Order: sequence, then structure tokens, then C-alpha cells
Amino acid sequence: MTNRRLSNSTLKALPASVAVPRYARGGVAPGIVHLGVGAFHRAHQAAYVDDCLAAGEADWGIVGVSLRSPDARDALAPQDGLYTLAIRSSIGEELRVVGSILSLLVAPEDPAAVLAALTDQRTRIVTLTITEKAYLRAAGGGLDNTHPDIVHDLANPQMPRTAHGFLTEALSRRRAAGIQPFTVLCCDNLPANGATLHRLLVEFAALRDSRLAASGDARLATSGDARLAAHIADGVAFPSSMVDRIVPATTDVDRARIAVELGVEDAWPVMTEPFCQWVVEDDFPAGRPAWEKFGVTMVGDVGPFEDMKLRLLNGSHSAIAYLGLLSGYDTVDRAFANPAIRQFVDGLWAEAIPTLPQDAGLDTAGYTAQLAERYSNTALAHRTAQIANDGSQKLPQRIVASALDRLGAGDPPAHLMLVVAAWITACEARGKTLPEAHFTDPIDTRLMALGSRPADETVTAIFDLAGFAKDHAHRMTLIDLTAAHLERLRRGGTAAALAALGIGSEKP
Repeated sequence: MTNRRLSNSTLKALPASVAVPRYARGGVAPGIVHLGVGAFHRAHQAAYVDDCLAAGEADWGIVGVSLRSPDARDALAPQDGLYTLAIRSSIGEELRVVGSILSLLVAPEDPAAVLAALTDQRTRIVTLTITEKAYLRAAGGGLDNTHPDIVHDLANPQMPRTAHGFLTEALSRRRAAGIQPFTVLCCDNLPANGATLHRLLVEFAALRDSRLAASGDARLATSGDARLAAHIADGVAFPSSMVDRIVPATTDVDRARIAVELGVEDAWPVMTEPFCQWVVEDDFPAGRPAWEKFGVTMVGDVGPFEDMKLRLLNGSHSAIAYLGLLSGYDTVDRAFANPAIRQFVDGLWAEAIPTLPQDAGLDTAGYTAQLAERYSNTALAHRTAQIANDGSQKLPQRIVASALDRLGAGDPPAHLMLVVAAWITACEARGKTLPEAHFTDPIDTRLMALGSRPADETVTAIFDLAGFAKDHAHRMTLIDLTAAHLERLRRGGTAAALAALGIGSEKP
């Protein structure tokens, strides 16, 4: 095994079968700051930007920012930001080295450097993949202004911890310096993600404005920071986007295999599938790369595409994850190969499709056929436990929203609510039939405090904790449906729950 690392100096030594950046990286200038340099960003947005750089758009390099862990920086900085993208299908694997990330910063170590990058006038776009829970929303969807990190950032604007604090402080500094605002492009799985982040930042900035007004500090009051909320509300673009690519967690086995293929070590290669989709609302006052040349769909309204992805892909992914875990399957392809789970997913799609916009020209039949092919990809080994994380944050938009729309149309959401019951059952199985920390959830502490209760009491308490269908007229109907599923899962397992829907349980 070689101990040489992937880097600018070793690129030329890579095998001819490995695609490498087709541009001089030293001539690339930063134009994008990305918050949340995880595997998904590196398999998705960074790859699209890499395509643009190869086409000669040399002023759109990426400055990557980790808001919490130094892991990405520690892995990639010795590699000059380079990493391998392994595109895997059931028939083979293609390797591509991506060079669009120019530098990496770790916010807790040096928040001043992050603010400097965000304030740099060359930065015209800020993208985010920080996961749902990092948006720090309260149960009603607004900003959780009691969260310790929000409280800290309001008191210490020069030393922020959250995306809210960094973005707001940077926009304040740019405004004071007469620099055009950057466009904020959310790439997380949130409903109307751009509008959602816009609302949260305006709420945060309004709290900042109030704190400033109450401070009585004349110097601060004349700093140009007053009425920052109005500036963000009216003067900053927040286009929504829809992203889609399956990105399993990288394993040590993956690292070893990639090192053999490259002839050099890569500390953090990324595994992904051939499919890749990005739909973006075209609202970039400060400019953008020509993403449309490389497969990105630029639209006026991303909503219909987002709903289709959340309800058909993400919703079925959660279903496969929880039913798969309860049935002993550790990967998506193995779970999806079970005829009963496969039949359940078809039923889930049949319930969710009518809740989508019917006049948006969506090809739901083609989309679900494509999903079935992707779920059958045996090379990805996408772990069900990875998908199972953060169910309380994900299920409202993936499952509950569809169920409420279906009830509003007078139709039952039986398949949909089984997914919620399966999540609850999988949570209860941790430390019993599943490993104790097999997957996690932001409300785990409160979930464990519930103890053992009858199904109806458990479901009601969890709906309260997670804020599912809060104050909605159909909330009790959802609770009753979920409790009935939970009772069957507890007594007879997935076979009994699926049988109640007319689905068999034989294994392939």
C-alpha cells in the first residue's frame, strides 16, 4: 500500500482511467462559499462546479466551511482539497477526481476567517448543506430563539456558531462596506428551502435589530446595522433548489479499494450513484455559473419538483429504511428486494402521487420507475441506518404533509402512516433487537424518557414532541392510524403490519 497522498503534485501520476480536473487549479478564484462540506456536497454541487471550471468559468471556485467538525479539513487540506468521486452502479465503477474546492475552514477554530470569506467581494453565492436540524427551527417551523447557539450568536455577533449568525453578520458587514449581497442558495431537503431559510434569517436579524435598539449604544446605532432584517427581507436573494443524489457513507473498505485504484491514498473519497439531479430557481443578482450547460434545471418555481422528490424519493427512502431495519436488512437494495417491502413502496407512491401538483407536467410514472432502478443498485450499499437518522426532522415533509393532503381530499393515508409507526418502532428497538446507537434523532433524550406506554399514548406523546400536524384538524386521525399500525408492529412485527394492508411477507 502506498503512503503517498492524492494532491496537486500526484495528479499526473494517476491512471489514465481516472478523470482529473481539466483546468489549472492555480488560476481559479473563489466565488462560492459552501457551509457544510459533507459527502453530499462533494458528490453534488462541487461536481457541478468542477464541470463549470473545466469549461473555463475560473471565478467560481469553492471555499468550504465546516460549522462543527474539522474532519473534512483534516482529510482534504493535505490533498489540496482534491478528492475522488466514485460513481458506482451494478455494472461497474468510474473514478473522478474533483478539484473545485480551493480551501477549507473550520468555523469553531477561526470564525473570523469564515466571516472574511463571506465578506470577500468575490463571494457571490453562499450554498448550504447543513442538514435539517442545523436550521434550528422550533416545533411551529419558526426560529428556535431559545436554542443556546442562537442565544450565543445574538450576544456575540463577531463570533458566531450557527449558519444564521455567520450569514447575518456577513450580510451586515457587506452592507456597511457597500458590497453587493451574496445570493443564499439552500441545498437541503426542506420544503421551499430558500423561502424557509429566508424567513429564519429575517427572524434572526429582527432579534439582532431589537437587541441593538435596546442597547442604547450610540456607536452601534449609527453603524449601519439598524434595520438589518428589512435589508435581508428585501435586498437578498434566496432561491430554492431541489437536490437529488444517493451518497452512502464512505467506509474503510472503500478507502482501501480507491487507494489501490489510484496508486495514492485518498483520506475521504465519496461514493455515489450515476444519477444526479439539481433543480434551481434562477434568481442570482450577483451572477452564477452556467450550471444549465451541465445538466442543472434552472426554473422559475422549484416547488413541484421539490414536492415530487420529498414525497416520492425521500418518503419511500424513509419507508425502506425503517421497514428494512425492522426486517433485518442493513442496505436499501436488500430491503427493496423483499417483495413485501417492494409492494409496500408501490402502495406508498400510489397514495403520495395524487397529492402532487397535477398541472406541473411532472412525469411521476417515469420518476418512480427510475427510483426503483436506483434502489436496486447493489453496488451502493446504502445503509438503512444512515437514512434512519433524524426521523423527527424528516418525516413532517416526507410523510406527514402527504398524509394531511390526502385526508383533505377525503382519502385514507394508510401506507403513509405506517412509515411513522415504523420509525417509532425502530426507535423502540434500539438497545433490543437493534444496536443501541444504530441511528439517532434530535429528540432521542425525550423519546427515551417516555418509557413503555400503550400505543395510543406513545403516538400522542411523540406527535407532541415532534410537532407533527400541530393544530391541524386531521391530527387525531393521523394519531389513530399511526397507533393502530404501532400496535400491530409491536405484536406481530412487519409481517402483521403489512398483512393488514393486504401485503404478503415472503422473502426473496
